[in-house]
Amino acid sequence: MAAQTQARDLFRAAYENRYTWDGDFPGYVADVELRQGDEVHTGQVRINSDLGVEVTDVADETVQESLYTQMRDVVTHRKHTPFEKAHGSSKFTLGKLDPSGSQEIIVEGDAMGSNYCVRDQQIALVSRVMGRMAFIIHHKKSLETGSGYISSDYSAVFRNPKTNEIIRQMEFEDTYEPIGNYYVLTRQIVRTHEQGETILTDIQFSNVKLLQPAAV
Repeated sequence: MAAQTQARDLFRAAYENRYTWDGDFPGYVADVELRQGDEVHTGQVRINSDLGVEVTDVADETVQESLYTQMRDVVTHRKHTPFEKAHGSSKFTLGKLDPSGSQEIIVEGDAMGSNYCVRDQQIALVSRVMGRMAFIIHHKKSLETGSGYISSDYSAVFRNPKTNEIIRQMEFEDTYEPIGNYYVLTRQIVRTHEQGETILTDIQFSNVKLLQPAAV
């Protein structure tokens, strides 16, 4: 029981050390430019105070859908969800401790089959199986905001969970900047390695403006 409590406390400390937007987050709007090879796409993105996402004025529908998915990912990581609500029903046990100090945390009761590693009060690795796709995310570097950390350099490896064959590998470099009282994504560089090809996607956000809080 003591080991379970230790595993839970270690993971909880890392989980609660992540930077998230508070309940007063007003949302924001920004211009977006996506560059991929010779292609350049522009438009606008909006995250509302309720964390709903809108992407508009992007001529290419596939690119618009991709940007929408990317902004939903941003919301997922910045949304504040209390630990007990997110993980209260899960059971945590200690796994291996590697020489770097990364402690494996094995989770039971998680719908997505998640396991983690934590190091220096940060989540260093996330491993999940979702249907016909398994993935591992490695956290490499972070931005310290004074109110928690933001993962700024990380990679993802996607595999077939039955054969363990690598399907796709991705590397991310995220830049967050303070806008008013909140840190907001202003650039993301993604390198996607798939079927022997590497695609570089550079997404930049400009003219970022916080929305005005709704009148009470």
